[in-house]
Amino acid sequence: MSYAGDISPEQAWQMLENDSEAVLVDVRTQAEWNYVGVPDISSLGKRTVFVEWVGFPTGARNADFLNDLAAAGIKPGQPLVFLCRSGQRSIGSAQLATSAGLGPAYNVLDGFEGAIDDQGHRGHRGWRALGLPWRQS
Repeated sequence: MSYAGDISPEQAWQMLENDSEAVLVDVRTQAEWNYVGVPDISSLGKRTVFVEWVGFPTGARNADFLNDLAAAGIKPGQPLVFLCRSGQRSIGSAQLATSAGLGPAYNVLDGFEGAIDDQGHRGHRGWRALGLPWRQS
């Protein structure tokens, strides 16, 4: 099933800033949240919702994904902004949320770090590279 569409990290920030109902859902793994960093939307008076799309280290899809969203307080009609590392896992997340009647659901292009470049590195694109707020634990 289709989702509402792909948006840039800047568009995601604007949506989160301008729509009090919009929710940022980071679907990366616990390991990524701990070691790479997380978006920080606290200046907007909001919190990021963290729900793994796949588990680490197995890579198995989270069968409780929709239940985890509900447990985090996600309700039908709320705009959902899904973010992963590079904008790939978040597509599946947005599609599943849409099929379950949630959303509108959006995918953040380039995710938190962007795709791997020609030198085999990440971090030149995405949320963090654009200087949007983030933190590391």
